[in-house]
Amino acid sequence: MKTEKEVLFGLYNDEVDLMKAIKVAKDDHLEIMDVYTPFPVHGLDDVMGLSESRLHIAGFIFGALGTLTALGVMSWVFTRDWPIIFGGKPYFSLPAFIPITFELTVLFASIGMVVTFYTICGLGPGVVNPILDTRITDDKFCLAFETDGLNTSEVDNLKRFFNTTAAAEVHTKSISN
Repeated sequence: MKTEKEVLFGLYNDEVDLMKAIKVAKDDHLEIMDVYTPFPVHGLDDVMGLSESRLHIAGFIFGALGTLTALGVMSWVFTRDWPIIFGGKPYFSLPAFIPITFELTVLFASIGMVVTFYTICGLGPGVVNPILDTRITDDKFCLAFETDGLNTSEVDNLKRFFNTTAAAEVHTKSISN
């Protein structure tokens, strides 16, 4: 079930102005819906109070799964299912297993992290994400507030906030949830 929500957003020309605006919003206890930037902004996570991503933990788990899969399958194949001595090597020859183990570790970690990232971010085939302004991916920085459930004085307060924090433009848009 899709619902509509009203978003009030301000566009900034510079990331320094955006960072100052976020600090002011945090000091004023304003609830920021999201911040959009055309490129990664150093220190933005700290200013917004976001915790560090745990994606690296998922990468380690997927890599370990790839390592265990490679070693387990090769151990089973070469010691139980099809034991053949190649060039005088023993059935379980760990040095010979290292290249395939490395490749499966990288393969599992990379595919697992991509799938995890897409799932967490709500991306993937058939997903249509709302676009507040097309210039956000080009040269504008955006600070957005959800205005559903706010009265007119609170919305006016947010508009004054944008005017005092050097927002180049202020817009309201209805987006699908």
